[in-house]
Amino acid sequence: MELHDVWFVLIAVLWTGYFFLEGFDFGVGILTKLLARDRAEKRVLINTIGPVWDGNEVWLLTAGGATFAAFPEWYATLFSGFYLPLLIILVCLIVRGVAFEYRAKRPEENWQRNWETAIFWTSLLPAFLWGVAFANIVRGVKIDKNFEYVGGFWDLLNPYALLGGLVTLTLFTFHGTVFTALKTVGDIRARARKLASRVGVLTAVLALAFLAWTQADNGDGKSLVALVVAVVALLAALVANKGGREGWSFALSGVTIVAAVAMLFLTLFPNVMPSSLNPDWNLTVTNASSSPYTLKIMTWCAGIATPLVLLYQSWTYWVFRKRIGTHHIAESIH
Repeated sequence: MELHDVWFVLIAVLWTGYFFLEGFDFGVGILTKLLARDRAEKRVLINTIGPVWDGNEVWLLTAGGATFAAFPEWYATLFSGFYLPLLIILVCLIVRGVAFEYRAKRPEENWQRNWETAIFWTSLLPAFLWGVAFANIVRGVKIDKNFEYVGGFWDLLNPYALLGGLVTLTLFTFHGTVFTALKTVGDIRARARKLASRVGVLTAVLALAFLAWTQADNGDGKSLVALVVAVVALLAALVANKGGREGWSFALSGVTIVAAVAMLFLTLFPNVMPSSLNPDWNLTVTNASSSPYTLKIMTWCAGIATPLVLLYQSWTYWVFRKRIGTHHIAESIH
């Protein structure tokens, strides 16, 4: 296997890790409007991801940096062609981080409600737009012979991409709901399980339609296996949630995300960004990659740094592993 193939796999792993981790905290942000009934419950939801949300975003920074270094042509075409949706995502992530930090700085109800509204929308929009972006990458966009995107913003809002956006939105919401059930106690835990059952059914319908469409257009035997794993894991997560096995349900919803993202990258390879105008203009792992020397240096750096990052992040989750409830929330900071 060539180094550019290795880095395609590594970038796929980074995006998978990002969607697994950021997926549930996007979902929790959405639940601040869908599940929480009062100030205390909103605070409980925010506290479940408070120690980890910023660490989860490191995976996005690493995935973006790795793409820039390993596949500069892919990075340039992607960020120029998808400039507006990626800018919206970036602004949402900035505002979301500020909202987490500033919500409890003042006790006024309007102040806290406005930041809670910001958390909801800045969780919902990226959860939808990431699906739109990746669906377009897999489907192919208007790339010319110079490897430049020549389409417009509205070309990105096609039925396949919009369906992909709905899948990531509902899947991340389901992932966040089972995470909430895993991390909370009391009434909010019971309501999270009930909501997860409803959201999970909708997610299963949308995901099956989207993945089947993907398989029909670009799939092979390997992607079909990933499709089956994703669907079976999602159904098993629903069963586990129904039985009150929140840990299993969360793990299986994570398997769903991993398998679904793996399927997208399997259907994409050896392309990194297909052209819908002419297959000869596809960006591939070969024509979009950096030099072998650059990839070699990156491989050494990744081999040293990645285990340290994984150990530190695992330790963070272990430290903050206990459940919380409204009785843990001081009245003065609701």
